[in-house]
Amino acid sequence: MPEDWAALWEELLQARAAPPAAVRPAGVSQGDRAPGWRPAGPCSTASAAWIEIYKPLLEARQVQARSAARPWVLAQLGQSLDGCVATAAGDSYFVTGAHSLLHLHRLRALCDAVLVGAGTVAVDDPQLTTRHVPGPHPVRVVLDPAARLDGSARLFHDGAAPTLWLCDGRHATAARTRLPAGTAEVLAVDGLLDAAEPARGPHLARAFTALAARGLRVMLVEGGGVTVSRCLESGLLDRLHLVIAPVIIGAGRRGLQHPGPARMADCLRPPTRRLALGEDMLWDLDLRGPATGAARPG
Repeated sequence: MPEDWAALWEELLQARAAPPAAVRPAGVSQGDRAPGWRPAGPCSTASAAWIEIYKPLLEARQVQARSAARPWVLAQLGQSLDGCVATAAGDSYFVTGAHSLLHLHRLRALCDAVLVGAGTVAVDDPQLTTRHVPGPHPVRVVLDPAARLDGSARLFHDGAAPTLWLCDGRHATAARTRLPAGTAEVLAVDGLLDAAEPARGPHLARAFTALAARGLRVMLVEGGGVTVSRCLESGLLDRLHLVIAPVIIGAGRRGLQHPGPARMADCLRPPTRRLALGEDMLWDLDLRGPATGAARPG
């Protein structure tokens, strides 16, 4: 990272912790039309590129303070050149590199909550903390509608950060019996699964509304590929960080999947930024921004 980054990161953390009305561009009056957060002083070109990646999370906090019907949601997914997040056997250590891991921990520090699916917990047993960077741990949310997990994952017991086991109300009692008192909390959401057609997957909008009611305004969906893809298909993502690693996995487990339209002209083409993360490439996609239009040959 650039030499001035450590001080700038502290500024970002201070802005994340500040009351919503306090997070305004430095030196800009309330009536000024210039949007977004700015550092207090000058910064290097390299650090300025990083600030552009992270400041949308601070700006979202302003909007969510006024309208908290659902969280502002950023998803992050690391995958190979051929769109896989793991080998066919499930090995995902490591698709992306060390720079991408640091970026992921910074995202956690700037969010109120980090959400993963039950499959990710079962396979990876993640900690979902910010242990590699300065900053607060987010609330950890495990999306497990049918309470399939056995409750032995370390994030349910390590006490490192508040943890919610999010499941359908019909399965809440079963989940609670698997947790010792004083560890994680089971958050029951009625209607999270369709009783008639549970195979259709969870009603994610209801899950996010329940999390917003807990005061979780800015949320990171970290995986896995199925959970991120469902959020995208449901139209619940505000932003997507897609990290592409220079590796070809072959017949592996798929990452981002989206049914998409029949015509190329109708495909998603959101405004994007690109930033190198070591050998990986980060694509920052603004899914609420204006479409950039169809691609043209040549």
